[in-house]
Amino acid sequence: MADASLKFLIDADHGQFCVQDLEPYDTWMAEHATDPDLPPAGWTEEAVHVHRIGVEPHSISIGTARDDLVESLITVHASAPMTEPTAEHIVEADLDAPTGQLAVSSPGVLPEDGPGMTVPAELLRARVSYVPSNPPAVDTNGGPGDHFLYRIDLWPADQARGLVVLKQGPNPWAG
Repeated sequence: MADASLKFLIDADHGQFCVQDLEPYDTWMAEHATDPDLPPAGWTEEAVHVHRIGVEPHSISIGTARDDLVESLITVHASAPMTEPTAEHIVEADLDAPTGQLAVSSPGVLPEDGPGMTVPAELLRARVSYVPSNPPAVDTNGGPGDHFLYRIDLWPADQARGLVVLKQGPNPWAG
């Protein structure tokens, strides 16, 4: 079976976009959204400056170097792929996707208006790689920040492993 992939541009409004199994995420949010001990979208101080991703149940928010249209590639693999040697920053986390229906959104793009993808309905490992790239072949707002391809590799996980930074990019990194 060939790997399934989805390449897309998304408006990374407020410097982020999300990949979520929306139905269980919405259920979790209905129960926990007002919890004062939980940071919005998993954006702890460490997530902002070290991980560059925010993690919540059924959701990963990817911090971007630009508040602009950004390019991303999600690929589903049968097992863990090789790491991208040209990536500036690489981080892994768990993404529980019990329905197998991923939605991509941002503060400015509703889930129903963003791209979507069917993945194995199970616990997945997600590797987010920040690969330096040229600007997308579309007109962007020309704002500050480096251009990256935000590569998200997914594969089935036999157990939860938590968040791990495999390659730490420079700090500060955006803008």
